[in-house]
Amino acid sequence: MASKLRLALIAHDEKKDDMVAFAAAHADFLAGCDIVATGTTGQRVLEACPQLAVRRLKSGPLGGDQQIGALIAEEAIDAVIFFVDPLTPMPHDVDVKALMRLAIVYDIPMALNLATARIVVDNKKNG
Repeated sequence: MASKLRLALIAHDEKKDDMVAFAAAHADFLAGCDIVATGTTGQRVLEACPQLAVRRLKSGPLGGDQQIGALIAEEAIDAVIFFVDPLTPMPHDVDVKALMRLAIVYDIPMALNLATARIVVDNKKNG
């Protein structure tokens, strides 16, 4: 039996509605995943999809991005879906860059928008 996909979910404030819609649209698939999420994103996903098991970490600006980075370094994450808002300045941008750097170093698929998130999910469903 294949192990569950270990998936991290993150969304900037202006993209949280998009993440909730994505999670709702893919709830059947996500129900078979081990999900971790930054604090507010995880709470919003749980409110919309109470059937999902989501382990909430700290909010991104309070260390959640770094916690997910640590999980990547510990090889405890298989893929990241991070809906980034490129139009709003982020005070914790250095944390986001560090998270992206770790995903690259550890060769972890990282979807940064809806189109790439769909590709990650479809790829994992089919293979």
